[in-house]
Amino acid sequence: MVVLLLALLGGGAAVQLTRELPAATLATTVATTMKIPGAAPKLPWPDSGTAEIMVEGLGRLGGSGTDKAAPIGSVAKTMTAYVILKNHPLEGDEEGPSLTVTAADVADYQGRIASNQSLVPVQVGQKLTERDAIEALMLPSANNIAHQLAIWDAGSEAAFVDKMNAAAAELGMTDTKYTDPSGYLPTTISTASDQVKLGRAALKMEVFAEIVALESAQFPVTGKIKNYNDLLGVEGVFGIKTGSTDEAGGNLLFSAHLTVGGRKLTIVGAVFNQPGLHTPEQLANVNREVKALLKAVRQTVKQYTLLPADPVGEVRTAWGATSTVRPATPLKVVGWPGLPVTLKANTTAPGATVTAGQTVGSVQASGVRVDLKADSATADPSVWWRLTRTN
Repeated sequence: MVVLLLALLGGGAAVQLTRELPAATLATTVATTMKIPGAAPKLPWPDSGTAEIMVEGLGRLGGSGTDKAAPIGSVAKTMTAYVILKNHPLEGDEEGPSLTVTAADVADYQGRIASNQSLVPVQVGQKLTERDAIEALMLPSANNIAHQLAIWDAGSEAAFVDKMNAAAAELGMTDTKYTDPSGYLPTTISTASDQVKLGRAALKMEVFAEIVALESAQFPVTGKIKNYNDLLGVEGVFGIKTGSTDEAGGNLLFSAHLTVGGRKLTIVGAVFNQPGLHTPEQLANVNREVKALLKAVRQTVKQYTLLPADPVGEVRTAWGATSTVRPATPLKVVGWPGLPVTLKANTTAPGATVTAGQTVGSVQASGVRVDLKADSATADPSVWWRLTRTN
């Protein structure tokens, strides 16, 4: 047949039959954004107060309560530490510059005893390093050390509070107002969502993250100081700061590690303004709420199939032969039902034809990449199509 056609049509037919075939086209239906299938999670949010949870790299898991600012107690010291470390950075095992306890510092300490504030004893002439001071600030929540650090950094509490509020503005903490460096005053107010913003920023400072994870530390003269955060090590918790006053109730700005599908995640959250008649009861109540939330988060944040190994496209040759394209394996991502995920499909030029199982591109989301493959080989063009093609 071919010989006959060649004889009839002459040399032009030979050219047609040997011409390079045009490239096939590849079209996909992969969306740029998809939501993880399933019903949005219902977490055991506290009945009172406010709460907020973020998962780094994934987004906001949710929150409860109102956005109305309220007293936060010693959680305010998180900003004090942040400003100090921002102005006087420490790296590795550095202790930082030395602070000398003055008679005024001792008088401030003594003046706070009657009101039953959180304190660490100090003596005139006592030498503290910057790291010592931040450990005393963040572990036993020493109000007198918050005052001493403020004077050391800015010359006065008022000037330091201005720095705290400026830092809050930089972080987008629009519902926060600091009036003192310790949080003892009920006029220092914030929200759970604002403090989560601060917690996320502060944890980027390695020394801060290291200090808030300590169960205890050695303080000059005083000796061993204990972290008030009793949740350390529970449900992956490694920080950040407790806070409790009559006006604020029980508060905890917390961080926790979570490993899912080989991916190490950091949870940053806050539960504020929990009821209680005194500090132990307030902190016990807030700890109970945080534990329940973290347990639920561990049951919710998992690997989910975002894109099953179903057809997502087609290779089509110039002569109309086709091959279905699908992910080689289901595309699984870490998250929770309802979480929007950005996808990116990359395709490669398939050539004139494709073979069964040929990789023709990839699709990726949340750092996970899966190849796109052709289901079957495309059929070759007919002799008639070759002879009559116009392209």
